[in-house]
Amino acid sequence: MAKRPTRNSSSAPRRRASRSSSGQSSSRKRRRGGKKRSFGAILMSFVPRPMLLAQIMMVLAVWAVVLCGGLTAYYGYDLTSKIDFDVATQRKPLVRIMSLDGVNLANYGDRYGHPVEVGDLPDYVGQAFVSIEDRRFYHHFGIDLIGITRALVTNIWRGHIAEGGSTITQQLAKNLFLSPERSYGRKVEEVLLSLWLEVKFSKRQILSLYLNRIYFGSGVYGIDAASRQYFGVDPRRLTLYQAAVLAGLPKAPSRYNPLVAPAQAAKRANQVIDAMLDTGVISKQQARTNQYKSVTTANVARGGPNVRYFTDWILDRVTDYVGYHDQDMVVYTTLDSNLQSSAEDAVNRVLDSKEAEKRRAGQAALVAMTPDGSVRAMVGGKNFFESQYNRVTQAKRQPGSVFKLFVYLAALEDEMRADDWMRDEPYSVNGWSPRNFDRQHHGTMSLRDAVATSNNTIAVEVAMKTGLNKVIDIAHKLGVSSDLPAEPSLALGTSEVTLLEMTSAYAIVSNGGFNIIPHAITRIVGQDGKVLYEREGGYLTRVLNPVTAGEMNNMLAAVMAKGTGKNALLDRPAAGKTGTTSDYRDAWFVGYTADLVAGVWMGNDNGSPMDEVTGGGLPAHMWKSFMLHAHQDLPVRSLGKAALMRAIRMGEDDSWKKFNSGFSGGHK
Repeated sequence: MAKRPTRNSSSAPRRRASRSSSGQSSSRKRRRGGKKRSFGAILMSFVPRPMLLAQIMMVLAVWAVVLCGGLTAYYGYDLTSKIDFDVATQRKPLVRIMSLDGVNLANYGDRYGHPVEVGDLPDYVGQAFVSIEDRRFYHHFGIDLIGITRALVTNIWRGHIAEGGSTITQQLAKNLFLSPERSYGRKVEEVLLSLWLEVKFSKRQILSLYLNRIYFGSGVYGIDAASRQYFGVDPRRLTLYQAAVLAGLPKAPSRYNPLVAPAQAAKRANQVIDAMLDTGVISKQQARTNQYKSVTTANVARGGPNVRYFTDWILDRVTDYVGYHDQDMVVYTTLDSNLQSSAEDAVNRVLDSKEAEKRRAGQAALVAMTPDGSVRAMVGGKNFFESQYNRVTQAKRQPGSVFKLFVYLAALEDEMRADDWMRDEPYSVNGWSPRNFDRQHHGTMSLRDAVATSNNTIAVEVAMKTGLNKVIDIAHKLGVSSDLPAEPSLALGTSEVTLLEMTSAYAIVSNGGFNIIPHAITRIVGQDGKVLYEREGGYLTRVLNPVTAGEMNNMLAAVMAKGTGKNALLDRPAAGKTGTTSDYRDAWFVGYTADLVAGVWMGNDNGSPMDEVTGGGLPAHMWKSFMLHAHQDLPVRSLGKAALMRAIRMGEDDSWKKFNSGFSGGHK
């Protein structure tokens, strides 16, 4: 019989199980209490095995090659059509505008100089461009990967194309073959063309091409044209500092143009000098002796920077004379650069004065012409490069009492005379009552005195008596093309006109009543020397009775002798009229001598009032300043100052005739 298992024997397995369980527990405890795994070990657990990593890199490399190949094929497909030097050399025709005395006032269009080799230039010329534009030029293969990476990061960060990182080779590719469009696609084309240029040409050839093709501002391309334009020298004779000025231009040709902004150009040139010092191509001594605060150029026209108001006006009219043109040409004009300089000085002197600042007079314009309408000077504003708006030809402003010229001409043609008497007293028409400047009435006075004192009440009464339509007709007859509504206030100059229109009208009175058209182009010559246009002198048409013109001369002379224009009185026979609009928004003075007619306007472009600026104040001073300089070398005609004033006061016929003879000839 088998034995029944005892208690002890049955418990043995459980004890073994218990030991086993206890062992597992102690093992877990040992693991918990052991050294922890590092972050690097955990990270490495995710890294694929070496074989798998190699496979991934190979796949990425293949896709990168495919992507680059696709981009190259896509953007390079039609690049051959862009590698066309005939297309690259197309340019706008060059138009040179010359003054009466032979000064080149401005050039419009594209001007290329003669090709030069960088090896023929002083070493520092090429070094200046390389130092500031592409320091690694001689060490890369046309593409600066560091620069491109930096630009790419910047552009992604800003969300638009803000930086190029272009090398000299890339800039050459862009200027030769590509449009100025800024996009990633154009950048790819630029890279491909740069690689082509690097294969096709040597570094010296690429730099030479770059210097001959880059834009230097003012319509000038290439270092030869730029050297002659800004410094009047052959590029082989450029100084170190001149080379630095030119090297600073490609970044922003307009901003750093030494003709326009000499201080900004100097600041940029100093940066180029510093870059050349950093790259070791010049010494510290050279860097110290080539730091300036302003750039001196050799090609600033004597007319000054504001001559651009005139030259732009001329350029707009070239097509009217010769039609569409696709050739270089030279336009000869009537402008006198010396008178232009005097005009700009007069405008700047007054506008920059403390008085103008105190009076809140922000803008001014001046135009001068001979009595036959030949424009000798034109200043369309304070600063052309801040505002190209021409206040001589484009701005229409209320002329104030300057317009009374037409009122009294109409009256004289209606058989009224300067010595006729009228009474200054309260006067109303259609419920409107004109007021004099001083808000007072002055009793009985002659028409001559009414003009001299710029009496408003009498002017309106004369206009209504003569007829507003006659006033409008005489204004149109004398060249005013602006709309003139037949309203009583018209007599006080409430209709808007241009300064050129008013000055031309006074010129007709000054020449004895002959019609003129303001003009400035005398001849246009094509590139082959062929005369495309030449102004022909013809017979002038009389639009005013000579007696009427003479009597108007006498009345306007009284304005300067004893009236509102005394601040403009000259040492020779002269006549003119002041004009001031309501709230002092516009102030005018237009006057003339036997040789020259000039008109001045002052005001603010936004129409805001000045602080009590009248036509007999700052504008009269500006006019006199200009006219004194303009007449320095001209003889005094007819009567002297004392005799002139006596003749005007007395109104003697014989003296008046002598005075008027001062305006009847001698001008050209």
